[in-house]
Amino acid sequence: MSSIKDVAKAANVSTATVSRVLANHPHVRQEVRERVLAAVAQLEYRPNLIARNLRSQQSNTLGLIVSDIRNPFFTAVSRAVEDTAYAHGYNVLLCNTDENPEKELLYLQLMGDEQVAGVIFSPTLQTLNRFHELNLSFPTVLIDRSLRSGDVDAVLLDNVSAGYTLAQHLINQGYRRIGAIFGEASTTGRERQRGFEDALHDAGISMQPEYLRFVRPRSEAGHSTTLDLLRLPQPPEAIFTSNSLLTAGALQAIRERRLQLPEQIGLVGFDDTAWASLVQPAITVLAQPTDEIGRSATELVLQRVADPQRPTRKIILQGELIVRESSVEQRVRA
Repeated sequence: MSSIKDVAKAANVSTATVSRVLANHPHVRQEVRERVLAAVAQLEYRPNLIARNLRSQQSNTLGLIVSDIRNPFFTAVSRAVEDTAYAHGYNVLLCNTDENPEKELLYLQLMGDEQVAGVIFSPTLQTLNRFHELNLSFPTVLIDRSLRSGDVDAVLLDNVSAGYTLAQHLINQGYRRIGAIFGEASTTGRERQRGFEDALHDAGISMQPEYLRFVRPRSEAGHSTTLDLLRLPQPPEAIFTSNSLLTAGALQAIRERRLQLPEQIGLVGFDDTAWASLVQPAITVLAQPTDEIGRSATELVLQRVADPQRPTRKIILQGELIVRESSVEQRVRA
């Protein structure tokens, strides 16, 4: 491997000049800069980032801690974070917690040990409830999950409004007995529940407790819970799910029971995954602006890195209802 001394010798400059060029220092003649960069390319020189961070006391790595990388929502957000970080000259260290508070604490400690510049984080309820006890040493931006009290940067979906919109769509299609399956691991499910119940209340529909379920946000739970709902003496006419993994599980259960969408049962869920538009019939969804969430969160954490004393910001984004065949069934129900 080439060293900075090799680059300096090839470009006929000092090692200090090479360092200034690599740091994009403004006070370097253009001719010298081009000569150094040509030598870097020719020798395939790669700077020692750890050593550079120790000297500058500033890391060029951001941490991203997501709760379930299998969830297409977090996959899409991660891609947007990486794209934005790369454009600003930063790397991304990605960790997946599986909604496990112990893994969250382990990875937060890892971020401190790695001296990352900042972290983008989607925490569980347990970690949110003790968030201020963590005394994190790095700038943090929360995504997807809301901290009710405290001064922390965050990028969130308006989950109450989103839940209301999706439930209202089912109601407008004539569905009245609606089963709802929410993730239990975070604030997101509770907020979407509130919007769901508000929509039923405004339409004069009584919420039946047996139709409301909180489960682990996994496809297996969506599958088993939907089967339970369909076994009720008076099963629901439609299923509402709060994430795409639960939607996939619900769809599997509906197909196992050989029920026709939307004639015999309706189905709606969150997040516009690739498969949602490819299955037949296609699934009605409340799409989240994943690109904007990832980009905004990365920009917020970089702003905090540049100015630790600036006021905190909470960015609330709106989702988009995408109506497809799984819920379009105009009929009057008793």
